[in-house]
Amino acid sequence: MVVAVDLGGTNIRAGLIHHGKILKHAETRLVEKENLESTLNQLAGLIGSVLTPEANGIGIGVPSVVDLKTGTVLDVTNIASWKRVELKRIMEERFGIPVMVNNDVNCFILGEQRFGMAKGFNSAVGLAMGTGLGGGIIINNQLYAGINCGAGEFGLVPYLDNNIEGYCSSGFFSRKYNTTALEVFNQAAAGNTDALAIWKEFGQHMGNAIKTVAYTYDPEVIILGGSLVKAYPYFSESMFTCMQDFEFPESMKKLKVFTSQNPNIQLLGASSLVND
Repeated sequence: MVVAVDLGGTNIRAGLIHHGKILKHAETRLVEKENLESTLNQLAGLIGSVLTPEANGIGIGVPSVVDLKTGTVLDVTNIASWKRVELKRIMEERFGIPVMVNNDVNCFILGEQRFGMAKGFNSAVGLAMGTGLGGGIIINNQLYAGINCGAGEFGLVPYLDNNIEGYCSSGFFSRKYNTTALEVFNQAAAGNTDALAIWKEFGQHMGNAIKTVAYTYDPEVIILGGSLVKAYPYFSESMFTCMQDFEFPESMKKLKVFTSQNPNIQLLGASSLVND
């Protein structure tokens, strides 16, 4: 059994997991984010709420880069107090069992490849569309994080007047249309033609993002996740249309693009950090 943790900028989730099944689950809103000790205590408390004596390790996904050798977390997105946190050491001293730490989107694609939509594929890329655009990479059945745990940051590749993330995340809607992705989603669901046009534009940019992934890593499958994946019916057609001018058309015909189907996939991926 493994305790898995998904640390976000707003919420923390934890689960007791055995062979891909969540036996216990707990979730809480992160408070006092400016106080490092408070957030660490809150994290430890949530872990303790699902921990049992049978657990042989803890896997934690965090929205940041990680020194994978030491389990030190650096500059966590949306948690100002987490500049340099020796998370592995702190939690191992607290609980007395091994702790593994990795990037949250790396956990996402690891979960998809072990338990979800990318199962059975040797190479896969995950793209999580939300506040930003995160990426994770599987090569030859192994998670590839890069030397600084920074591999897969496709969203930071320069694009038009910004970067890919600026057009393939919720920031696109606030920056260009002074609204929110949720508002445009609700309007599109009601049949608003302007909202549908915005999602069509978003899909064109996602098509370019997928082409960037295909040119650089040529994976068998790309899994789309994150909060914006709910709008997939509104942007998928224009996304696939944009992908048609790929330089190697036969390669594009082979590429599979799926959407994530399991809301707990990041927890499952975090549990695999320990098993791996």
